[in-house]
Amino acid sequence: MKTEWDYTRLASSYLLRPQYSTELVNAIFSISTSEPGGKSADIGAGVGHLTKHHLRAGLEVTAVEPNDEMRRLGIQETESKCIWLEGTGEVTKIGSKSVQLVTFGSSFNVCNQTLALHESHRILKEKGWFACLWNHRDLTDPIQASIESIIQAHIPEYEYGSRREDQSKIIIESGLFNNPVFLQSSVVHEQSLKDCVIAWRSHATLQRQAGGKFEEIINDIETYLHGDTCPTDNHNMIKVPYQTVCWVAQAI
Repeated sequence: MKTEWDYTRLASSYLLRPQYSTELVNAIFSISTSEPGGKSADIGAGVGHLTKHHLRAGLEVTAVEPNDEMRRLGIQETESKCIWLEGTGEVTKIGSKSVQLVTFGSSFNVCNQTLALHESHRILKEKGWFACLWNHRDLTDPIQASIESIIQAHIPEYEYGSRREDQSKIIIESGLFNNPVFLQSSVVHEQSLKDCVIAWRSHATLQRQAGGKFEEIINDIETYLHGDTCPTDNHNMIKVPYQTVCWVAQAI
């Protein structure tokens, strides 16, 4: 399915992106009273990071992903233990009033959010739950602060867009959900320096704004990570601190 942004070339890099905080995701399941055997949907499922949390909770999850290569890898990662559909946040192709929980993991910001909220409300059972979540790098960490400086040097006007904004307003203004609950939890992602650079290649927001500078920026990040000024405890590994943030709201 063709969407505004083509993630095909980024798909394999997404496998190395950080996992969401297990504590926070379990809180979503608890708030939404999602129990083993219950039906859920993971929209913009990518390669299945959040989808696998649904599976571990015993939910019967339908994963929706528009990109063919992302979906292929997601099916592989979830070992075909759930239903995968080609669709978007605006048109999921899931039946009406059929799921208790709808999640958007790092995908709500690339949808028409108003249409995605209406679609979520359509497929939710009465008083079902909506959740959107992201992993945000902790930019106060010295290594991440240095990487931000590298990006800003190439793209002075660089911005993260709606993914780092408060999602409460758009959810409330839809008139379809009660006031959302905000959740936040820390998680540290440890990976090799090589995998860290590969993961940066999955950064669609950076790629879109960098244009022809993308490879140069990635090369500068790689040079920094392997250089003497990067304060890593182990020159082969890096610990990247994240905040998993989430807004959870019950359908009216």
